[in-house]
This record gives sequence, C-alpha cells and structure tokens, in this order.
Amino acid sequence: MPDNRENLTYEEASQRLETIVQRLEQEELSLEEALNLFEEAIRLANYCRQKLSAAEQRLSLLLEKENGALVLEPLSLPEEQEG
Repeated sequence: MPDNRENLTYEEASQRLETIVQRLEQEELSLEEALNLFEEAIRLANYCRQKLSAAEQRLSLLLEKENGALVLEPLSLPEEQEG
C-alpha cells in the first residue's frame, strides 16, 4: 500500500486490514508477498490504533450535576469498567 494512510478513514484502513488478514489466511502466497502484506498490516493496525486513541481522547460525557452545572468527564469504555 502506498504511504497515503493519512488520507484513509478508520473504516477504510480497517477494511483493508481485514482483507489482508483474509488473504494471508486463505491464499498461497510467496514468502515475499506474505511479508509485504504482513508489513502493511502492521502499519494499518498502528494507524487504526492511533485513530481510535485520538477519537477516545475527543469523547466526553456531558453530565448534569445535581445543582444543574454541566461538567465534562472522560468517557469510560466498557472494557475499562470491567477491569
């Protein structure tokens, strides 16, 4: 994949990553082609992780307190609440 990840949406990068995984699992590939796909998959996974991290930082819950004041609090994701 050309290094134009900054033009990809999270969904596009995730779909490309899924396609690569399917190819690696289902196709007989040369060692070189498999390594190239694996490298691309690692780059895409890192890109997706960065996008998710940035989105998580932007998310906030707006909670109304008893006195009517509005307060921004960081969003707690379900997996964070379980642990």
